[in-house]
Amino acid sequence: MDITSATASPPPAPGAGPSPARQQGRAATRAGDRVFLALSRGSGILLLVIMAAIAVFLTVRAAHALSQDHGNFFTAFEWNANANPPVFGIAVLAFGTIVSSLIAMAIAVPVAIGIALFITHYAPRKLATPLSYVIDLLAAVPSIVYGLWGALFLVPHLGGLYSWFNDYLGWTGILAYHDGAARSLFTIGILLAIMILPIVTSVSREVFRQAPRMHEEAALALGATRWEVIRLSVLPFGRSGVISASMLGLGRALGETMAVATVLSPSFTISTSLLDPGGGTFAQNIASSFKESGELGKDALIASGLVLFVLTLLVNGAARMIIARRKEYSA
Repeated sequence: MDITSATASPPPAPGAGPSPARQQGRAATRAGDRVFLALSRGSGILLLVIMAAIAVFLTVRAAHALSQDHGNFFTAFEWNANANPPVFGIAVLAFGTIVSSLIAMAIAVPVAIGIALFITHYAPRKLATPLSYVIDLLAAVPSIVYGLWGALFLVPHLGGLYSWFNDYLGWTGILAYHDGAARSLFTIGILLAIMILPIVTSVSREVFRQAPRMHEEAALALGATRWEVIRLSVLPFGRSGVISASMLGLGRALGETMAVATVLSPSFTISTSLLDPGGGTFAQNIASSFKESGELGKDALIASGLVLFVLTLLVNGAARMIIARRKEYSA
């Protein structure tokens, strides 16, 4: 008789279930999954409730102010909510917010993409690592520090640039300069570009680092130059990330408050030249006018905040639509 075959345990029966210990483990796992699902769902619902509460609060207070406005809220070039009768409008604020943000995006996004590509594909590691740290550190600088730097250093040193614009591009009217302090929407655009540059650069850098290495090596093996590798492999892969980074930067530019309030010379006029002092933004007007505003004036400022809230939602929604329209973006 074979001792080995006699002592070996028989195979389990075909209908036998898992052991009790394994059943307990599966039950614990299922319980943990249910708890995590509940917490995740609750967090998402809580976020929606908070957003809805903000929207309801802004809408109720804005409706009270708009019911007493004796001007056109969307086209009036005046903000005097404490007058009798009150007259206020957001035409100048909307123009200043959108124009300064677009200037900031036009300056910051190309520079940020260039810096991100330099860090990930051109710079040696000894230079790329500290440069990445510096970029991340700039993203943490408070807004008021940027505002003080802009008011005390940037504004006094832009006169030469504005004069150059006036000499060569003043015929357009948009870049005509009539002397005076450079506290204009164009200056705000430059300052906002510097402020959003670290955010766009950091996100774009991380996206470019995730580009498939095999694609890059295959392109190099086929004889492509480094720029051709970037143009054909890295940039198409990172488009969705660059769009997301740009929208993050645009969101900060639209809502920036203290830096704009420190540098800009506010006035409720729209000049044909971007270099002329004056203008205003939603956030700057709220910060500078809230203290001396009465009850109706605060409601009017909340109404302008509601417009900024909706504008931000539209920008983010448009970014999602742009990403979803192309299959390679959504992937």
